[in-house]
Amino acid sequence: QVQLAESGGGSVQAGGSLRLSCAASGAMYSRYAMAWFRQVPGKEREGVAAMRSGGTTTYADSVKGRFTMSGDYTKNTVYLQMSSLKPEDTGVYYCAADPWVGSSRTLRESEYSTWGQGTQVTVSS
Repeated sequence: QVQLAESGGGSVQAGGSLRLSCAASGAMYSRYAMAWFRQVPGKEREGVAAMRSGGTTTYADSVKGRFTMSGDYTKNTVYLQMSSLKPEDTGVYYCAADPWVGSSRTLRESEYSTWGQGTQVTVSS
């Protein structure tokens, strides 16, 4: 069973960049579908980026062209590079994993069985 630990959150001004990391342990992340979600108080978790075990990535329309998800096998870590950040990107960002997720469902919270503890991202205007 894989375990996940996020890091890299913080506070930035609008237009800035951050890179989030999700370190996997207990199993290789490459054998899982991986995803990043974010949540703000009072709202459901929103899928922002996902990567299936074959490396195919999917992004929410709200982050396309600004966020990039990638992985490093040698570090067993996936990343979310966030650029041109906006105040509406503020939230707690979670890393998630599941052994298999259908190609049309990669940004659905219900598809993922393992979650990290989350890391806060705050973007000020």
